[in-house]
Amino acid sequence: MRGQLTSAVATMLACVACSARAQEIDQSIIVTAPGAGVDSDDALGLSRGDIARGGRPDLIGALTRQLPGVTLQDAQGNPWQPALVYRGQTASGAQGQSQGLAAYLDGARFNLPFGDTISLDLVPDVALRTVELVDSSPVYGLNALGGALVLETATGRSEPGLSANASLGAYGAHDVSLAAGGAAGRWSAYAAVQLRGEDGWRDYSTSRLASGYADLGYDGVAAGLHAKLVLASTGLSGNGAAPEELLAVRRSAVFTHPDRTENRFARLSLHPWADLSPTTRLQAAFYAQWLKSRLLNGDAADIEPCEDDTGLLCLETENEGEEEAEVLTDRQGRPIRALAGDPTYAVFNRGALSSRAFGLLAQITDRRPLLGGSNVFTIGTSLDYGRSAFGATTELGTLDDTRGVQSVGPVIAQDDNAIAPVSVIARNLYAGFFVAETLPLGPNLHLEAGLRYNYAAIRLDDQIGTALNGQHHFGRLNPGLELDWDAVPGLSLRAGYAETNRAPTPAELSCADPEAPCSLANFFVADPPLRQVVAHTWELGASGKGTAGGWRIEWLASAYRADSRDEIRRVASGVRGRAYFQNLGDARRQGIELSLTAQRGGLRVAATYAFTDATNRSPVRIASPGNPAAEAGAILVKPGDRLPGVPRHSANLNLDYAGKVGPWRRFTVGGTVSARSGQVLLGDESNRAALVPGYVLVDLRAGIELLREVVLFGEVRNLLDRRHATFGTFGEIGSVLLAEAPGASSPRFLGPGAPRRWTIGIRRGF
Repeated sequence: MRGQLTSAVATMLACVACSARAQEIDQSIIVTAPGAGVDSDDALGLSRGDIARGGRPDLIGALTRQLPGVTLQDAQGNPWQPALVYRGQTASGAQGQSQGLAAYLDGARFNLPFGDTISLDLVPDVALRTVELVDSSPVYGLNALGGALVLETATGRSEPGLSANASLGAYGAHDVSLAAGGAAGRWSAYAAVQLRGEDGWRDYSTSRLASGYADLGYDGVAAGLHAKLVLASTGLSGNGAAPEELLAVRRSAVFTHPDRTENRFARLSLHPWADLSPTTRLQAAFYAQWLKSRLLNGDAADIEPCEDDTGLLCLETENEGEEEAEVLTDRQGRPIRALAGDPTYAVFNRGALSSRAFGLLAQITDRRPLLGGSNVFTIGTSLDYGRSAFGATTELGTLDDTRGVQSVGPVIAQDDNAIAPVSVIARNLYAGFFVAETLPLGPNLHLEAGLRYNYAAIRLDDQIGTALNGQHHFGRLNPGLELDWDAVPGLSLRAGYAETNRAPTPAELSCADPEAPCSLANFFVADPPLRQVVAHTWELGASGKGTAGGWRIEWLASAYRADSRDEIRRVASGVRGRAYFQNLGDARRQGIELSLTAQRGGLRVAATYAFTDATNRSPVRIASPGNPAAEAGAILVKPGDRLPGVPRHSANLNLDYAGKVGPWRRFTVGGTVSARSGQVLLGDESNRAALVPGYVLVDLRAGIELLREVVLFGEVRNLLDRRHATFGTFGEIGSVLLAEAPGASSPRFLGPGAPRRWTIGIRRGF
């Protein structure tokens, strides 16, 4: 658990006895995650400089290029909407992904209440001070199956002065940010704004993001308070995977469009702290947040004139390998008539989400000497409440010459709910109670123990009928232990065990019926119960630091095995573009992670490697109608078959050199080589199809100081312009005309990676 069983905030504990040092002002008083950590040296972490290593702040790029085992599934085809994969678990802002990572923003839960999603596009990268990716631990609460992503924002005391960045790049990319901070006595203030966007290298893929952040704080001798505000307005286009035969002809092509998500977000949080004694501190984080989202999605559909009456339209479905057709009906139950001119029919999905959430995390930490070491005891609680109002409709549409979907008719409402409008209010209450103890067993040995009880209550209220009504309750007590030994100077060893769980989300609970599947924009139907997912994780690790031949060296090695029960997975249905969620047996995720950093003078070398073996452990039968190997629309999965979307091998090599030209002018030059092995397609859990091919990418970057603190920088990503894909699935071309690739018939759809791109800009102060 990387010395993180009891938290990720060792910097906070360094000042627990602040009242004994009245002349110092604590710069790390904001709780950043549950518990009270004592050792974060072996966490996977990024500093503010790491996030901006390419010249501009870029969190997603830094995570994937600098941390071992972090890869992307770019199913949406948008640079700000990828699914991050770590240890075989995902974190994504897209509905329909199983969220296996917990997220915390300045100590408060950042998994959004609607689907436990993690939307990194809502937080300005320029506002981040540090980012840590910590391994599985019970104290991080729900979703921490694979670990937790801990984000800490800047304050005026931690980041004083003025910083600015302006850059332009290929495909209309632009990024402008401005931040200013400072402190006067015990008061501090910080504010930042960031404007980002691009026209996109693929067709119809324009995105725009505007976000802001502010912090006002008072850091007293024995108490303090920080108030933080995050605002965001984003419009993201992600046109997803496309047939591989189409991409082979024109890489920028999309299958159908539009596919756009527009968000309006606000989050206000308060972070008080007080020293109750020279050894005891009370800390808390309170937050309130609001999110409004609008979803627009055009998709192909199996809708054609009925064979018995060509004046009416029928919806074709597949059930146990048998094709069926039902008359398409509107909200009044009337048959929908065919249009003149023999168009290609499609569907236009509209969704609207209004969500608000409130929560707190409070903890008391006591730290005092014991047995030649430091004993740390923490007790705390968290409470998160969310209310989400969601409505969605599916309208009849047609495809134009660009494969764009135009809405042309009524809202579709099938009697069997294969396609139907929904309106539902979901309320979820998550509560957690935790204790954590770091017990020294000697000057070089200590035991970390954590225990947390998680409770989740979810209520669904149908606003149209009663089919969606339901109440669900989940609870579990999770333990964790870790033994840390400073074996010799510069070498630490650890061994640990942790249990974690995640409850089904409102989206999953309401889309668990194969007879009434859901689309990404419309996923609420009748609700058979789902079971919560429970993971048991063992880990061994070592870390060290030292010098050799003038090099300063730090390294980290980890080996883990996580066995999970009752995996919840999204399964394709017989209705095109729709799916449902099921508990599908057990899974095992195991592997090793290695990282090495060496620095000598201005030269820095950083290398990472991860082996991730993610497999099914139960024989199950999964619906996969698009898979050519399916029998009667389903595939048989055996124990040992690999899970989709997880490369077994991933590696990064970062080389950077910093020097001087003249007495003061500095320059930097560097590059990254990233390698990923092949991965299984979504829908091919039986491992019968060819893998999505692996790839190797090369990035270059450089910067030179024009004036003091003013740097001209440039970056080229995918220098060799390698064609690659980060995601794969099965789809059906059907009657959709592919003018670029006539005769295309392969069911393989790929999420193409971006081609060569350049960026040039100027910055001050990062």
